[in-house]
Amino acid sequence: MPVSTFFEGLKVVELASVLAGPAVGMFFAELGAEVVKVENARTGGDVTRSWKVPSEDPRAAISAYYCSVNYHKSVRLLDLTTEAGREVVYQLLKEADVLISNYKLSSARHLGMDYDTVRLLNPRLIYGQLTAFGEDEALPAFDVVLQAEAGFLYMTGEPGREPSKMPVALIDLLAAHQLKEGLLLALLRRQQTGEGAYVTTSLLESAIASLANQATNWLMAGHIPERMGSRHPNIAPYGDIFYSRDDKALVIAAGSGHQFSCLCQCLELPALATDEHFATNAMRVRHRDALREALAPAFRRLPREELLRRFTESGVPVGSIRNMKEVFERPQAQAMILEEKMGDVLTRRVKTVAFELR
Repeated sequence: MPVSTFFEGLKVVELASVLAGPAVGMFFAELGAEVVKVENARTGGDVTRSWKVPSEDPRAAISAYYCSVNYHKSVRLLDLTTEAGREVVYQLLKEADVLISNYKLSSARHLGMDYDTVRLLNPRLIYGQLTAFGEDEALPAFDVVLQAEAGFLYMTGEPGREPSKMPVALIDLLAAHQLKEGLLLALLRRQQTGEGAYVTTSLLESAIASLANQATNWLMAGHIPERMGSRHPNIAPYGDIFYSRDDKALVIAAGSGHQFSCLCQCLELPALATDEHFATNAMRVRHRDALREALAPAFRRLPREELLRRFTESGVPVGSIRNMKEVFERPQAQAMILEEKMGDVLTRRVKTVAFELR
C-alpha cells in the first residue's frame, strides 16, 4: 500500500487553528484521510489566514502561513455558538474516527465540543486535545511563551546578547508530533479493542520532553546551559561558523577525534590535531575560543567549493549555511513540495510526512 493512501477511509474532524493542531490534521490528510477543518465563521476563519509577510497580497483570502499546514482538507466555516452550527459538527463526529482540538477546555465545554459530550455521539471516536500548559491551566498557547517557559529561549542566541527565539514555531511542531504519536497508538488500540480514546498533550510537556541532553546536563551535572550561539556545550568544534575566501559561511560539526584530525588535515594544519590544548574533546571544549582562532585563517585561504570538496572526501561533517532560496534549489527539497489550488490561488508548502514505508 502506498504511504499516501495508508489512511484512506479514515475520517478526521479538525477543530484546531494556528499551527500545532492543523499540522496533525495535515499529517492525516497527506496519508489519505478525509479531513474536515471547521473554522470559526464569526471571526472569518483561522486567525492565520491574515498572518502575511510584506511580500504577500494584503487582499488575498489566505496567507502562506495558513497554507503551510492546511493541505487537502475540506473547510467548513461554522458558528458553533449556534445550535445549527453545532449540529453540523455533531453529524460529522458520528462518522468520524479522529477529532483534533486545541480549544481551551472551558471553551470546548461551552460549545458542547468537549470529550465527555462528543463521545456519547460516537464511542469509537479518538479525541486528540492540545493545551498550552496542561489541562489545569487556561493560559493561551503562544510558541514564544512556551520557548521561554521551557528553557529554550534562555539558551538560544549569542553570548552577552538578548535571547533569540527560534525562527519557526518549533514547540508547536514538537507538540504536533507528540499528539500524532498518541493518536496512532489510540488507533492501534481501537483496532484491538474497538474502543475510542482521549489523547492529550501540552506544549509545555512536549517542549520539556525535547530538552534531551540539555536537560540531562542539568539533572546529572548541575550545568545550566547558557547562550552559545550555534556551538555545542559538549563537543568542539561543533556549530562553529567559519568564512571561506569568497565570504561564504560554513558550519563544522566534528563530533569525534577522527573527524577533528581529518578537519586539520583538510586545512593543512596537521599539528593542531596533536596540540596538547586540542588533542581530546574535553580539551577542545575547554579551549574552544583559541581553537576557533587557530582554524579561522585556514578557512579564509580557500573558496567554499574547494573546502566542501575536501571535507566531503575526508568525511568531515560540514554544512553550507543556505538561505531559503538556496535550500529549495536542492532536489530533495523540490521533491517535498506539495501544490494545491485553493480557490483561484495555486498554493505551495512542504510535506509534513518525511518518511517512506516499504
